[in-house]
This record gives sequence, C-alpha cells and structure tokens, in this order.
Amino acid sequence: MLGFLGPNGAGKTTTMRTVFGLLTPDSGDVLWDGRVPTAEDRSNFGYMPEERGLYPKMKAHDQLTYLGRLHGMTSNEAGESADRWLAILGLADRRMDPIEALSHGNQQRVQLAASLVHDPELLVLDEPFAGLDPIAVITMSDVLREQAASGKAVVFSSHQLDLVEDLCEDVAIVNDGAIVVEGRVKHLKDAAPIRHLELEIDGNADELLAQLEGVRSTEFDGTRHTVIIDADTEIRGFLGRAQDAGRVRHFTYTTPSLTDLFKEAVA
Repeated sequence: MLGFLGPNGAGKTTTMRTVFGLLTPDSGDVLWDGRVPTAEDRSNFGYMPEERGLYPKMKAHDQLTYLGRLHGMTSNEAGESADRWLAILGLADRRMDPIEALSHGNQQRVQLAASLVHDPELLVLDEPFAGLDPIAVITMSDVLREQAASGKAVVFSSHQLDLVEDLCEDVAIVNDGAIVVEGRVKHLKDAAPIRHLELEIDGNADELLAQLEGVRSTEFDGTRHTVIIDADTEIRGFLGRAQDAGRVRHFTYTTPSLTDLFKEAVA
C-alpha cells in the first residue's frame, strides 16, 4: 500500500487521472507491470475520485451493478458483488436508497464500493477518508488492508498523515509536480536528519530550549513543547538539565513522524 502525498496543487489528482487515461501527460509514460497499460488493463483498475462520480438519483445497488457490468461482469455477478460490498461497508439496509438520500460519509462508502465491485488488480483512491467519521475510517482502513494483503496494489492520497503512517509501508511525497521523497516509511524515518522531541515540565522550558543546539522548529500548545532538532544533537545532557529545572511530566525523543518528514520535504 502506497501513500501518495503532497500539498494542495502538487499534482496528485493529475497523476491519478493520468493513470486512467483521463489526462495525457506532457512527457513520460504511465507503466503497469513494466509496460504501457492497455484499455483492458485499465478495466481491471479501480478508481475513487476525490469529487464523487456517482449518479445522485440512482439507487446504490443499481449503480454498483451498472458499474460492474461496464467492467464486463454479468448481471448476476455484478449484483452479487454489489450486495457483498454494501454489506461489508455497512450499507446493506440502504441498498435501495438513491445516492442523494445518503449522507456524505455513506456516499463515500458507495464510491469505495464502486471502485471495488469488479475485483480490480489496482486501487487508486483520491482522498478516500475525507469527511468520514471515526467508525467509517476504521471500516475503510480494514478494507484497504485486506485488499493489500490479498495481493492487490493500493495507492491512495490523504492529508491525514497519521493515518497514512499507520496504513502504509511505502510513501511518495510530491511537490510542484515532482517526487521529492519516496521509500519505506520506517527507512525514511530512521535515515532522516531530524528527530522529534516532546517536553512538558513544571519549570521554565523556554530557557532550557534556548540552550538546546540544532533546533529547527518549535511548537507549544500551552502545555507541551514539540521540537524538531538535528539528529546528531546530544540529548542526554539536555534531559539532565530538564530534570534539574523541575518535575518532568512528559519527555519523548523519537524518529520523526511522517508529518515531520512531510513538512521538511515541502517547506
């Protein structure tokens, strides 16, 4: 599962549309399994656009069945698959409701089902978690994990970086139309030139942090300081000084989060 990340306007949606032949790149090629994909290949891809492409007055089950037929399924196959995915996504009791009668989150679930109904080899999902409540996020996360575990290729974009870090082994970060960071999340974090420090003490943390070398950025939420520092900064002496300054209520020193890496990459 690949997290495809970048700030607004970086080129994520454009790239995804290019995969499906909806846009033609000025240069370069889209390759699938080492070759330019054919129309038949693309019929085995599943796409979930950020802006939903559903027919608002069509019933959820009928819509999924119709889309399955467009991918070459028989009427029975498409109908059975539609029922299966609506049940998995918690919409079995809304199967005959028109799309426009569903909430934003439930429409999002139907859109995911539309990308899955024909059992695709590749899933390309543009902001699939946008607008979902916590339960729906868990459901969608479980579905994507199962798809990846079954051998499907899954690519999705999201601004919820903590979720991406939890789900994805690999990420690619794009900025201004070019990849600026890519690789295994764990390897990127371990190799990063920065570290993530959190500090909460009863004493004056500002004076302590002013003595800390290699500080790149600091944030304070009224209780806890979050600091990005150079990876080679000596931290043991700093912890000792913090303990001398007052009661240490919270102290962590870790590899950077995916959010930290993202900020460094696109700053």
